[in-house]
Amino acid sequence: MKRQLFEAEHHAFRETVRTFLAKEVTPHYEQWERDGIVSRDAWRAAGRQGLLGLAVPEEYGGGGTADFRYSAVLTEEFTRAGAPGFAIGLHNDIIGPYLTSLATEEQKQRWLPGFCSGELITAIAMSEPGAGSDIQGIRTTATEDGDHWVLNGAKTFISNGILADLVIVVARTTPEGGAKGLSLLVVERGMPGFERGRNLDKIGQKSQDTAELFFTDVRVPKENLLGERNGAFVHLMHHLPQERLSIAVAAIAAAEHLLEITTGYVKQREAFGRPLAKLQHIRFEIAEMATECAVTRTFLDRCIADHSRGELDTVHASMAKWWATELQKRVADRCLQLHGGYGYMTEYRVARAFTDGRVQTIYGGTTEIMKEIIGRSLLR
Repeated sequence: MKRQLFEAEHHAFRETVRTFLAKEVTPHYEQWERDGIVSRDAWRAAGRQGLLGLAVPEEYGGGGTADFRYSAVLTEEFTRAGAPGFAIGLHNDIIGPYLTSLATEEQKQRWLPGFCSGELITAIAMSEPGAGSDIQGIRTTATEDGDHWVLNGAKTFISNGILADLVIVVARTTPEGGAKGLSLLVVERGMPGFERGRNLDKIGQKSQDTAELFFTDVRVPKENLLGERNGAFVHLMHHLPQERLSIAVAAIAAAEHLLEITTGYVKQREAFGRPLAKLQHIRFEIAEMATECAVTRTFLDRCIADHSRGELDTVHASMAKWWATELQKRVADRCLQLHGGYGYMTEYRVARAFTDGRVQTIYGGTTEIMKEIIGRSLLR
Protein backbone atom coordinates (compact mmCIF):
# COMPACT_ATOMS: atom_id res chain seq x y z
CA MET A 1 0.00 0.00 0.00
CA LYS A 2 1.28 3.42 -0.91
CA ARG A 3 1.98 5.48 2.18
CA GLN A 4 -0.02 8.71 2.40
CA LEU A 5 1.80 10.17 5.40
CA PHE A 6 4.49 12.26 3.74
CA GLU A 7 4.53 15.32 1.53
CA ALA A 8 7.09 16.58 -1.00
CA GLU A 9 9.26 18.27 1.63
CA HIS A 10 9.50 15.05 3.63
CA HIS A 11 10.63 13.12 0.57
CA ALA A 12 13.27 15.78 -0.12
CA PHE A 13 14.44 15.51 3.49
CA ARG A 14 14.69 11.73 3.10
CA GLU A 15 17.12 12.18 0.21
CA THR A 16 19.20 14.55 2.34
CA VAL A 17 19.37 11.97 5.11
CA ARG A 18 20.36 9.21 2.70
CA THR A 19 23.15 11.38 1.29
CA PHE A 20 24.41 12.12 4.80
CA LEU A 21 24.38 8.43 5.72
CA ALA A 22 26.27 7.43 2.58
CA LYS A 23 28.95 10.04 3.19
CA GLU A 24 29.30 10.38 6.96
CA VAL A 25 28.02 7.15 8.52
CA THR A 26 28.17 4.00 6.40
CA PRO A 27 31.91 4.25 5.51
CA HIS A 28 32.83 4.58 9.19
CA TYR A 29 30.24 2.44 10.95
CA GLU A 30 32.23 -0.77 11.17
CA GLN A 31 35.09 1.12 12.82
CA TRP A 32 32.68 2.65 15.32
CA GLU A 33 31.38 -0.83 16.09
CA ARG A 34 34.93 -1.97 16.82
CA ASP A 35 35.64 1.15 18.88
CA GLY A 36 32.40 0.87 20.83
CA ILE A 37 31.60 4.53 20.21
CA VAL A 38 30.55 6.92 17.44
CA SER A 39 32.99 9.64 16.42
CA ARG A 40 32.21 13.12 17.70
CA ASP A 41 33.04 14.32 14.18
CA ALA A 42 29.95 12.51 12.95
CA TRP A 43 27.78 14.33 15.48
CA ARG A 44 29.17 17.66 14.34
CA ALA A 45 28.59 16.66 10.71
CA ALA A 46 24.96 15.87 11.56
CA GLY A 47 24.68 19.31 13.10
CA ARG A 48 26.08 20.99 10.00
CA GLN A 49 23.61 19.06 7.86
CA GLY A 50 20.70 20.28 10.00
CA LEU A 51 19.79 16.83 11.34
CA LEU A 52 20.03 17.77 15.03
CA GLY A 53 17.37 19.75 16.85
CA LEU A 54 14.70 19.44 14.19
CA ALA A 55 12.04 20.70 16.60
CA VAL A 56 14.25 23.32 18.28
CA PRO A 57 13.24 26.93 17.46
CA GLU A 58 15.35 28.56 14.76
CA GLU A 59 16.63 31.29 17.08
CA TYR A 60 18.63 28.62 18.93
CA GLY A 61 19.98 27.03 15.75
CA GLY A 62 17.33 24.34 15.26
CA GLY A 63 15.03 23.35 12.44
CA GLY A 64 12.01 25.12 13.90
CA THR A 65 9.47 22.43 13.02
CA ALA A 66 7.34 20.41 15.40
CA ASP A 67 6.30 18.09 12.55
CA PHE A 68 7.26 14.65 13.88
CA ARG A 69 7.19 13.25 10.35
CA TYR A 70 10.70 14.62 9.82
CA SER A 71 11.89 12.69 12.86
CA ALA A 72 10.17 9.59 11.51
CA VAL A 73 12.04 9.94 8.22
CA LEU A 74 15.34 10.30 10.08
CA THR A 75 14.64 7.22 12.22
CA GLU A 76 13.55 5.12 9.26
CA GLU A 77 16.63 5.93 7.21
CA PHE A 78 19.13 5.35 10.02
CA THR A 79 17.40 2.03 10.68
CA ARG A 80 17.49 0.96 7.04
CA ALA A 81 21.17 1.88 6.90
CA GLY A 82 21.83 -0.49 9.79
CA ALA A 83 23.16 2.30 12.00
CA PRO A 84 21.17 2.18 15.25
CA GLY A 85 24.31 2.84 17.29
CA PHE A 86 24.32 6.49 16.21
CA ALA A 87 21.76 7.61 18.80
CA ILE A 88 20.45 10.62 16.93
CA GLY A 89 16.87 9.68 17.83
CA LEU A 90 17.69 9.72 21.53
CA HIS A 91 19.20 13.19 21.16
CA ASN A 92 16.40 14.66 19.01
CA ASP A 93 13.21 12.90 20.02
CA ILE A 94 13.75 11.95 23.66
CA ILE A 95 16.02 14.60 25.19
CA GLY A 96 15.22 17.49 22.86
CA PRO A 97 11.62 17.90 24.10
CA TYR A 98 12.78 18.18 27.72
CA LEU A 99 15.05 21.07 26.81
CA THR A 100 12.60 22.90 24.55
CA SER A 101 9.57 22.57 26.82
CA LEU A 102 11.08 22.74 30.32
CA ALA A 103 14.24 24.86 30.07
CA THR A 104 14.28 28.50 31.12
CA GLU A 105 15.30 31.11 28.59
CA GLU A 106 18.77 31.26 30.13
CA GLN A 107 19.10 27.46 29.90
CA LYS A 108 17.94 27.44 26.30
CA GLN A 109 20.52 30.01 25.29
CA ARG A 110 23.20 28.11 27.19
CA TRP A 111 22.49 24.63 25.87
CA LEU A 112 20.39 24.57 22.69
CA PRO A 113 22.89 26.04 20.18
CA GLY A 114 25.42 23.32 21.07
CA PHE A 115 22.63 20.73 21.06
CA CYS A 116 21.83 21.66 17.46
CA SER A 117 25.43 21.94 16.26
CA GLY A 118 26.52 18.58 17.68
CA GLU A 119 28.99 20.19 20.07
CA LEU A 120 26.86 19.15 23.06
CA ILE A 121 25.80 15.51 23.02
CA THR A 122 23.07 14.57 25.47
CA ALA A 123 21.84 11.68 27.61
CA ILE A 124 19.09 11.05 30.14
CA ALA A 125 19.84 9.03 33.27
CA MET A 126 16.85 7.23 34.75
CA SER A 127 17.78 3.54 35.10
CA GLU A 128 19.71 2.44 38.18
CA PRO A 129 21.26 -0.89 39.18
CA GLY A 130 18.19 -1.58 41.32
CA ALA A 131 15.56 0.40 39.41
CA GLY A 132 14.86 -0.01 35.71
CA SER A 133 11.27 0.54 34.62
CA ASP A 134 10.29 1.24 38.26
CA ILE A 135 10.75 4.99 38.53
CA GLN A 136 9.53 4.96 42.13
CA GLY A 137 12.54 2.79 43.02
CA ILE A 138 15.07 5.52 42.17
CA ARG A 139 17.62 6.01 44.96
CA THR A 140 19.86 8.72 43.51
CA THR A 141 19.43 11.73 45.81
CA ALA A 142 19.94 15.46 45.60
CA THR A 143 19.99 17.61 48.74
CA GLU A 144 19.99 21.39 48.95
CA ASP A 145 23.11 23.23 50.00
CA GLY A 146 22.91 26.95 49.48
CA ASP A 147 22.69 27.72 45.79
CA HIS A 148 23.52 24.13 44.78
CA TRP A 149 22.08 20.65 44.81
CA VAL A 150 24.44 17.95 46.09
CA LEU A 151 23.92 14.87 43.95
CA ASN A 152 24.79 11.31 45.00
CA GLY A 153 23.98 8.00 43.35
CA ALA A 154 24.60 5.73 40.38
CA LYS A 155 22.90 5.13 37.04
CA THR A 156 23.33 2.32 34.54
CA PHE A 157 22.42 1.41 30.93
CA ILE A 158 22.78 5.10 29.97
CA SER A 159 22.84 5.55 26.19
CA ASN A 160 25.40 8.16 25.07
CA GLY A 161 26.84 7.80 28.55
CA ILE A 162 30.48 8.16 27.48
CA LEU A 163 29.99 10.90 24.89
CA ALA A 164 27.40 12.95 26.74
CA ASP A 165 28.24 16.56 27.63
CA LEU A 166 24.83 17.14 29.23
CA VAL A 167 23.08 14.46 31.28
CA ILE A 168 19.53 14.95 32.54
CA VAL A 169 19.57 13.05 35.85
CA VAL A 170 16.42 11.88 37.60
CA ALA A 171 17.08 12.31 41.32
CA ARG A 172 15.10 12.13 44.54
CA THR A 173 14.78 15.62 46.02
CA THR A 174 12.11 14.79 48.62
CA PRO A 175 12.71 11.50 50.48
CA GLU A 176 9.05 10.99 51.45
CA GLY A 177 7.62 11.98 48.10
CA GLY A 178 7.65 8.63 46.31
CA ALA A 179 7.31 9.17 42.59
CA LYS A 180 6.27 12.76 43.30
CA GLY A 181 9.56 13.52 45.08
CA LEU A 182 11.74 13.39 41.95
CA SER A 183 13.38 16.24 40.05
CA LEU A 184 15.43 16.64 36.88
CA LEU A 185 18.96 18.01 37.26
CA VAL A 186 21.27 18.73 34.33
CA VAL A 187 24.81 17.53 35.04
CA GLU A 188 27.49 18.92 32.75
CA ARG A 189 30.76 17.36 31.63
CA GLY A 190 33.61 18.19 33.99
CA MET A 191 31.59 18.74 37.16
CA PRO A 192 33.68 17.44 40.10
CA GLY A 193 32.40 14.13 41.41
CA PHE A 194 30.77 13.12 38.12
CA GLU A 195 32.47 9.99 36.81
CA ARG A 196 31.76 7.52 34.03
CA GLY A 197 32.20 3.83 34.53
CA ARG A 198 32.48 1.13 31.92
CA ASN A 199 31.35 1.42 28.34
CA LEU A 200 29.11 -1.62 28.76
CA ASP A 201 29.68 -4.66 26.55
CA LYS A 202 26.33 -5.37 24.89
CA ILE A 203 25.27 -8.12 22.50
CA GLY A 204 24.23 -5.53 19.89
CA GLN A 205 24.47 -1.87 18.98
CA LYS A 206 28.17 -2.03 19.80
CA SER A 207 28.86 1.50 18.56
CA GLN A 208 26.26 2.96 20.90
CA ASP A 209 28.22 3.96 24.03
CA THR A 210 26.13 2.70 26.94
CA ALA A 211 27.66 3.44 30.31
CA GLU A 212 27.47 3.41 34.06
CA LEU A 213 27.44 6.88 35.61
CA PHE A 214 28.47 7.76 39.16
CA PHE A 215 27.73 10.90 41.15
CA THR A 216 29.63 11.57 44.36
CA ASP A 217 28.80 14.86 46.05
CA VAL A 218 28.37 16.53 42.66
CA ARG A 219 27.49 20.17 43.25
CA VAL A 220 24.88 21.03 40.64
CA PRO A 221 23.96 24.74 40.46
CA LYS A 222 20.31 25.38 41.19
CA GLU A 223 20.01 27.06 37.81
CA ASN A 224 20.50 23.56 36.34
CA LEU A 225 17.18 22.36 37.73
CA LEU A 226 15.11 21.44 34.66
CA GLY A 227 11.39 22.03 35.01
CA GLU A 228 9.58 22.03 38.34
CA ARG A 229 11.12 20.94 41.59
CA ASN A 230 9.63 17.54 42.51
CA GLY A 231 7.93 17.57 39.11
CA ALA A 232 10.03 14.96 37.31
CA PHE A 233 7.40 12.24 37.37
CA VAL A 234 4.86 14.43 35.56
CA HIS A 235 7.53 15.61 33.12
CA LEU A 236 8.61 12.04 32.38
CA MET A 237 5.06 10.80 31.85
CA HIS A 238 4.35 13.71 29.51
CA HIS A 239 7.34 12.99 27.27
CA LEU A 240 7.32 9.18 27.26
CA PRO A 241 4.73 8.80 24.44
CA GLN A 242 7.13 10.40 21.92
CA GLU A 243 10.00 8.23 23.14
CA ARG A 244 7.90 5.10 22.70
CA LEU A 245 6.62 6.17 19.31
CA SER A 246 10.19 6.83 18.16
CA ILE A 247 11.18 3.31 19.21
CA ALA A 248 8.14 1.89 17.42
CA VAL A 249 9.02 3.76 14.22
CA ALA A 250 12.48 2.20 14.27
CA ALA A 251 10.95 -1.21 14.94
CA ILE A 252 8.61 -1.30 11.95
CA ALA A 253 11.31 0.15 9.69
CA ALA A 254 13.67 -2.62 10.81
CA ALA A 255 11.05 -5.33 10.26
CA GLU A 256 10.23 -4.06 6.78
CA HIS A 257 13.89 -3.85 5.80
CA LEU A 258 14.60 -7.35 7.08
CA LEU A 259 11.64 -8.66 5.09
CA GLU A 260 12.97 -6.90 1.98
CA ILE A 261 16.44 -8.40 2.44
CA THR A 262 15.08 -11.87 3.10
CA THR A 263 12.68 -11.80 0.17
CA GLY A 264 15.64 -11.11 -2.12
CA TYR A 265 17.70 -13.82 -0.46
CA VAL A 266 15.15 -16.63 -0.83
CA LYS A 267 14.73 -15.79 -4.51
CA GLN A 268 18.44 -16.39 -5.10
CA ARG A 269 19.33 -19.12 -2.61
CA GLU A 270 18.76 -22.66 -3.87
CA ALA A 271 17.96 -25.84 -1.97
CA PHE A 272 17.06 -29.23 -3.45
CA GLY A 273 17.82 -27.88 -6.89
CA ARG A 274 15.50 -24.89 -6.90
CA PRO A 275 15.21 -21.44 -5.29
CA LEU A 276 13.89 -21.37 -1.73
CA ALA A 277 11.12 -19.08 -2.95
CA LYS A 278 9.62 -22.04 -4.84
CA LEU A 279 8.91 -23.87 -1.58
CA GLN A 280 5.41 -23.37 -0.22
CA HIS A 281 6.60 -23.08 3.38
CA ILE A 282 8.91 -20.22 2.45
CA ARG A 283 6.14 -18.43 0.59
CA PHE A 284 3.84 -18.78 3.61
CA GLU A 285 6.53 -17.39 5.92
CA ILE A 286 7.05 -14.38 3.67
CA ALA A 287 3.29 -13.88 3.28
CA GLU A 288 2.75 -13.89 7.04
CA MET A 289 5.54 -11.41 7.75
CA ALA A 290 4.48 -9.13 4.89
CA THR A 291 0.92 -9.02 6.17
CA GLU A 292 1.98 -8.33 9.75
CA CYS A 293 4.29 -5.55 8.59
CA ALA A 294 1.61 -3.98 6.38
CA VAL A 295 -0.97 -3.95 9.17
CA THR A 296 1.54 -2.58 11.68
CA ARG A 297 2.76 0.08 9.25
CA THR A 298 -0.79 1.34 8.81
CA PHE A 299 -1.24 1.72 12.56
CA LEU A 300 2.18 3.34 13.02
CA ASP A 301 1.58 5.88 10.26
CA ARG A 302 -1.70 6.81 11.94
CA CYS A 303 0.14 7.25 15.25
CA ILE A 304 2.78 9.44 13.58
CA ALA A 305 0.10 11.60 12.00
CA ASP A 306 -1.78 11.91 15.30
CA HIS A 307 1.41 12.82 17.15
CA SER A 308 2.31 15.47 14.58
CA ARG A 309 -1.05 17.07 15.41
CA GLY A 310 -0.48 16.69 19.16
CA GLU A 311 -3.21 14.05 19.49
CA LEU A 312 -1.35 10.82 20.34
CA ASP A 313 -2.13 9.56 23.84
CA THR A 314 -0.11 7.38 26.20
CA VAL A 315 -2.20 4.26 25.59
CA HIS A 316 -1.84 4.23 21.82
CA ALA A 317 1.86 5.07 22.06
CA SER A 318 2.22 2.06 24.37
CA MET A 319 0.29 -0.12 21.93
CA ALA A 320 2.57 0.99 19.10
CA LYS A 321 5.71 0.39 21.13
CA TRP A 322 4.96 -3.11 22.36
CA TRP A 323 3.41 -4.39 19.15
CA ALA A 324 6.01 -3.02 16.73
CA THR A 325 9.01 -4.06 18.81
CA GLU A 326 7.68 -7.56 19.37
CA LEU A 327 7.02 -7.78 15.62
CA GLN A 328 10.59 -6.67 14.95
CA LYS A 329 11.86 -9.41 17.24
CA ARG A 330 9.72 -12.07 15.54
CA VAL A 331 10.65 -10.96 12.04
CA ALA A 332 14.37 -10.86 12.87
CA ASP A 333 14.21 -14.39 14.24
CA ARG A 334 12.25 -15.78 11.29
CA CYS A 335 14.40 -14.00 8.70
CA LEU A 336 17.56 -15.30 10.33
CA GLN A 337 16.10 -18.81 10.18
CA LEU A 338 15.33 -18.42 6.48
CA HIS A 339 18.95 -17.44 5.86
CA GLY A 340 20.06 -20.74 7.40
CA GLY A 341 23.68 -20.91 8.49
CA TYR A 342 24.49 -17.68 6.69
CA GLY A 343 22.04 -15.87 8.94
CA TYR A 344 24.29 -16.67 11.89
CA MET A 345 27.26 -14.97 10.26
CA THR A 346 27.88 -11.37 11.35
CA GLU A 347 28.78 -10.34 7.79
CA TYR A 348 25.09 -10.72 6.92
CA ARG A 349 22.80 -7.83 7.78
CA VAL A 350 20.20 -10.15 9.28
CA ALA A 351 22.61 -11.36 11.97
CA ARG A 352 23.47 -7.81 13.03
CA ALA A 353 19.80 -6.84 13.00
CA PHE A 354 18.96 -9.82 15.21
CA THR A 355 21.29 -8.66 18.00
CA ASP A 356 20.88 -4.92 17.45
CA GLY A 357 17.11 -5.08 17.67
CA ARG A 358 16.75 -7.32 20.71
CA VAL A 359 16.84 -4.39 23.14
CA GLN A 360 13.83 -2.75 21.50
CA THR A 361 11.34 -4.64 23.66
CA ILE A 362 13.26 -3.60 26.79
CA TYR A 363 14.24 0.08 26.75
CA GLY A 364 11.68 2.85 26.77
CA GLY A 365 9.55 0.59 28.97
CA THR A 366 9.40 -3.17 28.59
CA THR A 367 6.63 -4.96 26.72
CA GLU A 368 5.19 -6.01 30.06
CA ILE A 369 5.03 -2.39 31.25
CA MET A 370 3.33 -1.36 28.00
CA LYS A 371 0.67 -4.02 28.48
CA GLU A 372 0.15 -2.90 32.08
CA ILE A 373 -0.42 0.69 30.94
CA ILE A 374 -2.93 -0.42 28.32
CA GLY A 375 -4.67 -2.84 30.66
CA ARG A 376 -5.07 -0.28 33.43
CA SER A 377 -6.61 2.19 31.00
CA LEU A 378 -9.25 -0.36 30.00
CA LEU A 379 -9.99 -1.93 33.38
CA ARG A 380 -9.83 0.93 35.86
